[in-house]
Amino acid sequence: MALRVPLTGRCFPRSATRLIGMEPASTVEHTINFDVRRAEPADAPSMARVHVETWRETYRGLMSDAVLDDPAHLSWRESFWAAALTDPRYNQNTVAVASYEGTLIGIAMSGLSPDDADGPQQLYLLYAYAAFHGSGVGTALLNAVLDRTAPAALWVADPNPRAQAFYRRNGFVTDGAVKTEDDVRAVRMVRTI
Repeated sequence: MALRVPLTGRCFPRSATRLIGMEPASTVEHTINFDVRRAEPADAPSMARVHVETWRETYRGLMSDAVLDDPAHLSWRESFWAAALTDPRYNQNTVAVASYEGTLIGIAMSGLSPDDADGPQQLYLLYAYAAFHGSGVGTALLNAVLDRTAPAALWVADPNPRAQAFYRRNGFVTDGAVKTEDDVRAVRMVRTI
């Protein structure tokens, strides 16, 4: 079942309009609807593209360009998403996509905590194109993969003030845990109910 979320009064920048095939932004306001639904195996190639492109938007300046621009990245993500959506080992995960007029614009996945099977649900990833930040897409994806009435945890890059503020608005707080992967520092945020 798709969740239709109307967005009114939004003018998207030229980069977003090219991305999703809209006419360039002007003084005219656009009203758009986006859908959020459970991901399906056929979504894997498009999810890989969104994952790679939004990852580059998010981590440019935090990670080396050589890592971000690795040409093998897209095929690796396609394999990752194909497995995540079809391999029975990942059946406990919840995966959702957001789309606008049939084009994916965001992805999210949650599942059991890798560190504590009895711990809170873990948000593994949530990415939406920067052009859609502030549109409600991120919140809709978050709510599609995490139960709002249950405790949850996630790791977020630090510094990444926009993402950290988004998670704080959604009830998460830092708990003091820090880790570094791929030369990116991350802080853990938790939501207790």
